[in-house]
Amino acid sequence: MKYFFAVVAFFAFHGTAAAQYAVRRTPDLVQLEDTARQIVVAIAPSAGNLTREMTVKGHNILGPQGIPFLAPWANRLDEQAFYANGKRYAFDMQLGNVRGAHPIHGFLAAAKWEVVEARADAGSAWVTSRLEFFKQPDWMAQFPFAHTISITHRLKDGALDVAVELRNLSAEPMPVAVGFHPYFRVDDAPRDAWTIGVGAKTEWLLSPDKIPTGETRPIEQRFSDPRAAVLREHDLDHVFADLRRDSAGMATMSLAGTAQRIDVLFGPAYRAAVIYAPKGRDFICFEPMAGITDSMNLAQRGLYKDLQHVPPGGTWQEHFVVRPSGF
Repeated sequence: MKYFFAVVAFFAFHGTAAAQYAVRRTPDLVQLEDTARQIVVAIAPSAGNLTREMTVKGHNILGPQGIPFLAPWANRLDEQAFYANGKRYAFDMQLGNVRGAHPIHGFLAAAKWEVVEARADAGSAWVTSRLEFFKQPDWMAQFPFAHTISITHRLKDGALDVAVELRNLSAEPMPVAVGFHPYFRVDDAPRDAWTIGVGAKTEWLLSPDKIPTGETRPIEQRFSDPRAAVLREHDLDHVFADLRRDSAGMATMSLAGTAQRIDVLFGPAYRAAVIYAPKGRDFICFEPMAGITDSMNLAQRGLYKDLQHVPPGGTWQEHFVVRPSGF
């Protein structure tokens, strides 16, 4: 009998040890791990559901700011208000959760998300977190569309897949202007030697305060080749649209060093990209955006035709993928 239990214990221990995917939780973090590829992703649900790190063989490919989620809108608005369904919604600036002449990045950066599932199986490791937006009076005062948000971070096949779902609980269509602001870096070459590829055809021209003017132009052809556009030549804070899609509907943005490379794939409902790479800083942001900067207000003015909405009782879903290689 002792031999039997010893054999069972041996196989149970070694079966667990041999598992490729794992999930670990601490009071502040959920970690997803792919032991075979030596990838670890750390997410902080209680701090805005921020993706804090993604290490690949010991190299953290994210900047110190990680991957913040931006909602109810991403990037700038051109006034202290937004438009939806033909109506103007002015912010209550006394609440303090919206600031500035051009309010930026929404107000969920410090939100505490509820973890509803954190698991691993033979094929992946994942965590799903949820935010019940409609329960917060100060949030509803600024964006009066009752809804919930769910985000699933999944580590699978050497890549991180980040999927978001918005469920509209309100009685009117809800505009979708959310996005993510991932900070990426490689460390086998200096920033000025990095090369980038931009999977887009069109650039929106910006005013001095970084708001799209309504005018567009074709992007430079070399941006489509990830080895042709050297970052040294660019100081970027640009808005791109008309994304180049593959047969699966994904658009790819790429960063490459000497051997290391990061591809960021945007799903079809991410219809715009902001690329932020200021000179003198060792990061680049490929930002998946449901619409261009100031999309809600530009749509009201007839300057933007691609604003998305969630119907009453409906859902909006999309994902993006971070795929490192060469590490």
